[in-house]
Amino acid sequence: MARGYNLHANGIRQHLLHYAGEGPQMLLIPGITSPAITWGFVAERLAEKFDVHVLDVRGRGLSQAGDLNYSLDAMAEDALGVIDAGDMDRPVILGHSMGARNAIRAARKNSDAMSGLILVDPPVSGPSRRAYPAKWQWYEDSIIAATKGCSAEEMRAFCPTWTNDQVGLRAEWLHTCQLDAIKTAYDGFHTDDIHADLPHIKLPMRLLKAGNAPVIGEDDITEIQSLAPHIEVKVVQDAGHMIPWDNLEGFLDAVMNFSEDA
Repeated sequence: MARGYNLHANGIRQHLLHYAGEGPQMLLIPGITSPAITWGFVAERLAEKFDVHVLDVRGRGLSQAGDLNYSLDAMAEDALGVIDAGDMDRPVILGHSMGARNAIRAARKNSDAMSGLILVDPPVSGPSRRAYPAKWQWYEDSIIAATKGCSAEEMRAFCPTWTNDQVGLRAEWLHTCQLDAIKTAYDGFHTDDIHADLPHIKLPMRLLKAGNAPVIGEDDITEIQSLAPHIEVKVVQDAGHMIPWDNLEGFLDAVMNFSEDA
């Protein structure tokens, strides 16, 4: 069973879910519109090998929202603040999508706070790069629908391949994603340069690419490997950008031995 708890870190209330395990600590940072609870079915399995703490990123879930700084740097400082306030012992950081970008920036700021990075299909957009393939209207329309109140079946229009449980949980929790927080992060996909951070990170790193998603291409992998030659790359087949939602076992196969290999 998960245990929810709050910390005061980086000046705000940070909410996390703890899925207790006997292995190395892991801080899991979800993507742009994924409150911590939506990763519960993944964290339960990760807890077979890791002691997992899933963060509600500011402006989402039960963490503080309102008139806050929602920049990449602020979210990266949140991760470092949570590690410190929670007395975590150099956790592995697993970040999905936006969460992977947060992890990269946090590692650039203070790599001594963590033991390694698992970067799950991070957007590789940025200044003078191609746009992130998901369009803003999809995020805005789904958040507005959830804020008004919508059923799982109504949410299925936005997530047609998800299971009933997955789409139901999204319909229940998406309203906690503050629209301007999401817009700031989405815009940051196109203005923040995470590629400039990569050469400064010497930690063990593993990049997971979704086999059926256009977020990361072969040229992107080549560039990332040129910037961080020690990075491992694993492709999870039969999966879109929300990799565990489509292929949980493939995702776990690509993640579970990270601490052993690092």
